[in-house]
Amino acid sequence: MTQNNIKIAITGGIGSGKSTVADFIRQAGYPVFSCDKIYAELLTDSDFIDMLCREFGDVKLADGSLDRKKLSNVIFNSTEKRKRLDELTHPLIMRSAFGKMSGFKISFLEVPLLFENGFEKLFDGVIVILRAEEERINAIVARDKISKNKAVLRLKSQLNYKNLSFADYYVTHNDYNLDFLKECVDTTLFLIEKSFAKPL
Repeated sequence: MTQNNIKIAITGGIGSGKSTVADFIRQAGYPVFSCDKIYAELLTDSDFIDMLCREFGDVKLADGSLDRKKLSNVIFNSTEKRKRLDELTHPLIMRSAFGKMSGFKISFLEVPLLFENGFEKLFDGVIVILRAEEERINAIVARDKISKNKAVLRLKSQLNYKNLSFADYYVTHNDYNLDFLKECVDTTLFLIEKSFAKPL
């Protein structure tokens, strides 16, 4: 018999390859969800938009949809308002995510800011994707079509993974080619299945 409803987080710094790893896990037949996609869904929810208006003023467009540019301008120069936005959105994202993940034997969730928000405690396991800094910078430049300097600034603004210990997590290195990465993911999935298999 196996333990049910195991929730595994997928995380790593910007440009580390979270989406690629998530795709490999999805191709292996596991349900994989994304905090970014859930947040995008929230931004189209009228009740959520009304809540943002109560907190940050009129951030609606004429048709009732969210004026994302106006919201960005409101929170851009205010650490306090950015923190408040996180306080409002993060619980809703995690609640929605865990609702989607319920009912599966093992499911996965892409969580970009897992350690920054202390969310690692909410999961049964964590896959941490590590990648050389230069490769991460190149990936950000290619994906977001920005300059190398801007990519470096984005990377530097995030958590420095070099300062953390990942002894308690499933570490996947993304420093070679896609075939190597897929092999690492397959090994990790095998270890996860083995770890959470419970005898009668």
